[in-house]
Amino acid sequence: MRTHAATSPGGKYGADPLDPRWRAGYPPAAPPASHPEPAVGVPPPGYGAAPVPTGHQRPPDSAVPSNPPPGPSSYDQRSADGDVPADLRWADLRRQVVYRSKRLNTGHLIEADQAFGGRGAVGPHALMLFFASDAPNEPHGYRLHTAHRTWPQSPDSDVLPQLLADMTDVAADNIASIGREWSPLGPEGSMVNGGDMTLPPAAWYVGVGVSTLDSDQGRWYQVARTLREAAAAGRYMSAFNLKGQCYVLLTDGTALHIDRDPQVRLGNDGVRCNKTLDPNRITFHNPYEHLTKQGDDETRDIWRQLTALHHTLTAHLLTGRRA
Repeated sequence: MRTHAATSPGGKYGADPLDPRWRAGYPPAAPPASHPEPAVGVPPPGYGAAPVPTGHQRPPDSAVPSNPPPGPSSYDQRSADGDVPADLRWADLRRQVVYRSKRLNTGHLIEADQAFGGRGAVGPHALMLFFASDAPNEPHGYRLHTAHRTWPQSPDSDVLPQLLADMTDVAADNIASIGREWSPLGPEGSMVNGGDMTLPPAAWYVGVGVSTLDSDQGRWYQVARTLREAAAAGRYMSAFNLKGQCYVLLTDGTALHIDRDPQVRLGNDGVRCNKTLDPNRITFHNPYEHLTKQGDDETRDIWRQLTALHHTLTAHLLTGRRA
């Protein structure tokens, strides 16, 4: 064992995992006899989110409220029956993930810049795991949690596609050796070392992403050296002028590419997404509908390896929920 310290169904198609009334404690319906359970590692099309095993017992059905109290009236967009429409919840989640990803990428940059060249030098890539928990008093009925992992600078953590492939192998090994009780948050076989590492008992997995300091300005080691060469020559350059980027996959089929550019023109958020961030806006054409198949060979390889990791985590957690 190695321990490196399609739209979510909703409405008539079943329970939406971002529905504020959804709980992991709901007893799953028995599958039809003609549709056997999928094997671990091969998630079914349109798979949903799953709760994270935390060692806490699931609440009994009697503990599940029939309908949570409404959120603040100035922000609440619930329908007449108390529901927040699924498209509003997922659009809100995407926006929150964008904000968290940019913030984490900035923190990653600061940490790597401060430690550059020292014994505690930080690698240019970081893993992000996203979870949601029920929060009836929040405007959309849930709260987002983010855990992350950074690596020390080393050849093993420098190439992002290979790093993602290694993490997929680590997750698969832990699933095979620990079984249903394994969680990417640990305590055994943890995949993270920072962020929200302790979650509410009924929290569920909603996606995975990576933060990288490589950008179209150059590889991290190249631009970090440029900063120091400029300082030695008496020219002022700040790490806060450097770009970063993130790749994210969510359990409703969302793919996000986030280009964090401090010099970008106002109004350009640097976000490319295969799904809408504003469900109230009528869009006739989305140029990023096939985002994971766009870009150069390395970019597409990053998406392929991130997809493999996402499928491995989702299949494991989904199977744990159905069991």
